[in-house]
Amino acid sequence: MNTPLRYASSMEIAEEDDVETTAGLIETMQKITAITTRDYGRGVRSVHAKCHGLLIGKMTVIDGLPPHLAQGLFARAGAYDVVLRISTIPGDILDDNVSTPRGMAVKVIGVDGERLAGSAGDVTQDFVMVNGPAFLKSNAKDFLGSAKLLAATTDKGKGLKKAFSTIARGTEKLLESVGGQSGTLIAMGGQAETNVLGETYYSQAPVLYGDYVCKIGLFPVSPSLTALTKAPVDLKDKPDGLRGAVIDHFAAHAGEWELRVQLCTDLETMPIEDASVVWPEETSPYVAVARIMVAPQSAWNSTRQAALDEGLSFSPWHGIAAHRPLGSIMRVRKAVYETMAAERMKTNGKPGGEPVSLASLGVD
Repeated sequence: MNTPLRYASSMEIAEEDDVETTAGLIETMQKITAITTRDYGRGVRSVHAKCHGLLIGKMTVIDGLPPHLAQGLFARAGAYDVVLRISTIPGDILDDNVSTPRGMAVKVIGVDGERLAGSAGDVTQDFVMVNGPAFLKSNAKDFLGSAKLLAATTDKGKGLKKAFSTIARGTEKLLESVGGQSGTLIAMGGQAETNVLGETYYSQAPVLYGDYVCKIGLFPVSPSLTALTKAPVDLKDKPDGLRGAVIDHFAAHAGEWELRVQLCTDLETMPIEDASVVWPEETSPYVAVARIMVAPQSAWNSTRQAALDEGLSFSPWHGIAAHRPLGSIMRVRKAVYETMAAERMKTNGKPGGEPVSLASLGVD
């Protein structure tokens, strides 16, 4: 691997209209939640509304990491409780036959260190990931445009969405058969109908890694999970079939992932401000820094839904300064995530806030 670059403030270039873009994104997300709150009678997330599994596990930092990997949360060996939330991207709760990208949010509990602004007094570190190595849009302004399109289609033509998703999946499958792929098609419903547990999940946008800069990935490594990579899931007449697959798996099996980091070694091919660029793994491969183990358990029940799905929020800005989010997409996420989480909690009469321990969540 090439030498990782040390972070310097000059690597980030704030856009002149970041404030306006942030305001536009908040307004757009509020339009989505106004529609979904009316439809469901409760507040749901403006993105990643549908949850497919809620897991509790243990993250163990690998002992003996070399200095460039022994950074931040991973500076020393240790074990932490974690909560994992598996989701799909839209802000409305759709039939699983509308196949959109999948998300995995990880909340690490019991983390010490200098906190990011807005998370003083907390002891959590969140990693928010999607099953693709790069973001669909390059910057916040472009993201606002796609968010407006998402808002315009929320709660409209659910039957049409299912039909379009079928067409998009077929087109994407054809593209992949000749070595291609369309992130746009996948985002619009072309995600293959496969098991969410076999996916690899990525931060897509960069974060600080102590003295360095990285992207983060969560890779399935146990045979019980790798066997599910690209494994089809029968979703015919099963609107919640993905959740059912997660429940069935963890009723009988454990699962293990590796949390890996890809360090930035070249700003030309690994830009900070353009989140749409896939960083080349041949230049800087993903390297394991921790393992997450999940034992057999109930992956969905009313207690977990209330405490972990409705009672928690996940944001890359919940964390320590050593893992500060970087770049255009990440900058606007701070105010957007904080505003929308607060509004959802208020709508639902939830106190919000971050857990101080796994026991404080009242789940097992």
